[in-house]
Amino acid sequence: MSMGVTGSEPLARSSLAFVLAGGRGSRLMELTDPRAKPAVYFGGKSRIIDFVLSNAVNSGIRRIAVATQYKAHSLIRHLQMGWNFFRPERNESFDILPASQRVSEDKWYLGTADAVYQNIEIVESHACKYIIVLAGDHIYKMDYEFMLAQHVAQKADVTIGCLEVPRMDATAFGVMHVDENNVVKSFLEKPADPPSMPGKPDVALASMGIYVFSAQFLFDQLRRDAADPYSAHDFGKDIIPYIVKHGRAIAHHFSQSCVRSNGESAYWRDVGTIDAYWAANIDLTDVVPDLNLYDRSWPIWTYSEITPPAKFIHDDEGRRGEAVISLVSGGCIISGANLRRSLLFTGVHVHSYASIENAVILPYVDIGRGTRLKNVVIDRGVHIPEGLVVGEDPELDGARFRRSEAGICLITQKMIDRLLNR
Repeated sequence: MSMGVTGSEPLARSSLAFVLAGGRGSRLMELTDPRAKPAVYFGGKSRIIDFVLSNAVNSGIRRIAVATQYKAHSLIRHLQMGWNFFRPERNESFDILPASQRVSEDKWYLGTADAVYQNIEIVESHACKYIIVLAGDHIYKMDYEFMLAQHVAQKADVTIGCLEVPRMDATAFGVMHVDENNVVKSFLEKPADPPSMPGKPDVALASMGIYVFSAQFLFDQLRRDAADPYSAHDFGKDIIPYIVKHGRAIAHHFSQSCVRSNGESAYWRDVGTIDAYWAANIDLTDVVPDLNLYDRSWPIWTYSEITPPAKFIHDDEGRRGEAVISLVSGGCIISGANLRRSLLFTGVHVHSYASIENAVILPYVDIGRGTRLKNVVIDRGVHIPEGLVVGEDPELDGARFRRSEAGICLITQKMIDRLLNR
């Protein structure tokens, strides 16, 4: 556990991280049919939610709550298997909070603020000084202690984690209009003409969906908002604009707290589309990727299956098990097949004479002999039949599989079954 940036006891020790992990992530199409977006696999061994949870643990936060809602079984099972090391006798806790209709029998979580409000008694029982509200579906590395320290130093009612983005790219975000002291003057949700930063006319400050509150102030705001029949009970739409207008909201720049291993640029990704998901995974095969998964000082915790080492077999001309510019996880068998610029999750079996390029292959996929696959994302457990060719005929691919604007094909078992039963 690192020392606090303030020089005294870390503020993280008296903080609770509340992770919002109920989102469907519908732009990931069939990839989120069986699971919520935070439970989607990423990076060879991890799930998306592991990054925000690892940030909390590595920052020194030992009280974590995760609110789940949409198709939560896969996510909850992962959390139970991979995040069960918290010990109450060390003042640690890990609460999984499914939408359980605690407030009313006909209410699931209505919005992000309502997800916290419906669990307010549980959160209050931990008696923490600060609450940090986190989105569970982004890929980044960040030390929250710096943000907590700024919150205290600037006497903020809320401190909002922000990214600097090209101004016209900010139309998809909530955007902060700040003064030279990072005091938020206005908060605009997905504006057509985003305001620029002071002294940076081409840059806007976009919300990351990360908020720090003093605990009692948050509880008061949640109760006020819950009583408002006109509210959507959402942080971005209701709570934050209200505080900006009536209180003191401070912007925290991600560049001040992002964790860089080798001087790389500040890394933050919303892998919310098939194209973005494929690209972020494939980028990990670069010689020096923007996201460093090898940094032992800031590990990405996850559930780690017990698997044998990856295995490459056969050494005949035209039937050689090999992988170039690729990541291959434990339990994989590359049997007389060729891999290039691909990422294989646990337990993938690629059979002889197969050729794989630019592929993101989720756990326990079985790829038949003689297949040629290019520019694909293959969902967990899919059995690819012998001789299947994907990535060479766009029209044929689009008729059989989910083909993205950038030409990436998502392949699920249902699509394969449909193909075989024609």
